[in-house]
Amino acid sequence: MGYGKAVQDELRGPARELRRMIPKVYAGFGNLAEAALSPGELDAKTKELIALALSVGLECDGCIAAHARGAARHGATPEEVAEAIGVVILMHGGPGTVYGPRAFAAFQEFHDDGKAGDRTAG
Repeated sequence: MGYGKAVQDELRGPARELRRMIPKVYAGFGNLAEAALSPGELDAKTKELIALALSVGLECDGCIAAHARGAARHGATPEEVAEAIGVVILMHGGPGTVYGPRAFAAFQEFHDDGKAGDRTAG
């Protein structure tokens, strides 16, 4: 198991329990996320790349995993993810060099899963 899935697996149980305790908060957050990440003037892939970059800057492992997966699902390439992380390193410095590789590893994991799925579908 790689970095992205490991973080999601670690958070799944506690998040599920908390979501049961505060369902309106999670529903509101879900609505906000859907509205913010829906295609508009920016496409969904670009929005996921922005969210992934912000996740690195915020040093949020759960956010990194979620948006690495989102970027992969929306067709981001490793090169696009690497360039987005490069901007984070510029703007955030040293911590970007720690959380950037985590984000790239998480993206690669989900990206590779998608490629495997494409091979089995064809």
